[in-house]
Amino acid sequence: MTKAKFLIATALFLGLLGGPPAQAQQKTDFKLAWSIYVGWMPWGYLEDSGIMDKWAEKYGITVDIVQINDYVESINQYTAGAFDGVSATNMDTLSIPSGSGVDTTALIIGDYSNGNDAVIAKGDMTLSDLEGTKVNLVELSVSHYLLARALDTVNLAERDLDGVVNTSDADMIAAFSTDEVSTVVTWNPLVAEITASNPDATVLFDSSKIPGEILDLMVVNTETLEANPDFGKAVTGAWYEVMGLMAEGDEEVLTAMAEASGTDLDGYKAQLNATEMFYDPAAAVAQASSPDLPATMTEIAEFLFDKGILGEGAPSADFIGVAYPDGTVTGSEQNVMLRFDATYMQMAADGDL
Repeated sequence: MTKAKFLIATALFLGLLGGPPAQAQQKTDFKLAWSIYVGWMPWGYLEDSGIMDKWAEKYGITVDIVQINDYVESINQYTAGAFDGVSATNMDTLSIPSGSGVDTTALIIGDYSNGNDAVIAKGDMTLSDLEGTKVNLVELSVSHYLLARALDTVNLAERDLDGVVNTSDADMIAAFSTDEVSTVVTWNPLVAEITASNPDATVLFDSSKIPGEILDLMVVNTETLEANPDFGKAVTGAWYEVMGLMAEGDEEVLTAMAEASGTDLDGYKAQLNATEMFYDPAAAVAQASSPDLPATMTEIAEFLFDKGILGEGAPSADFIGVAYPDGTVTGSEQNVMLRFDATYMQMAADGDL
């Protein structure tokens, strides 16, 4: 059983025993988790620079930002209640915490992947050549989704492969260097490291082919946010202070992020070029309110249902409801577990934080 399925089963089991979780209480100490990715490096900088502390002090709270080396593990820990928020994609949020019954709000839409996620093979392979071969990726993550979207362009499906091999992002570079592995699906900075260190590495497909589908978020527990709006204000205010520095091209800031991600300034800038960052909070609000977002989330829900990870025993792809800023819902209106809420991003855009 995968970690995601285990968490879903556990959450449902506890729900059957104990009913709905207790209402979140007001508190002053909060924890966020994040993992290495070009669009999430600002979270580490917020912690190291003291900017997060400054904004937290403004609202009379503390916010600790903790790096977790394994991406899926960071989401698992959030789902289990060890953190109040976590950096995650829209798909992985829907499949793990929301699918496990943890009502979760997308507090900040930071960017969308515009080439940062890629299918990489050795030699002169094409997507059609993947038929009958094995592909290494973080199973049931956004990489799995990207592979499905890539295969669909050449009229293939996962059943046409020899299988996928679940591989942690922490092990992906080492795996690609072995003779047993011919194809991986992963994200930056791993994409950049693999392509730079392997002259025969070929990018067969990347997320620039599906713009706006892979959203990189900071998601938080909905009940915690509702009980503690100052938490949302402090985190959002700190984030957009750093976005302003990045938009200005502050090389000291960008270099710190580059080094923390294991590259140099030029390497980090190259990764940013494959990322549609929403430096302006108004742009993030527009993304949250995009008429394309419900269709994207519906397609993702269908993918997750097909893989059997849209909640344990989900009867259909509509099992989990996803709410949008205008009040509309895709999926079940009786089981809304993921919310795109533009409230705090709009406050930042209006200068009200």
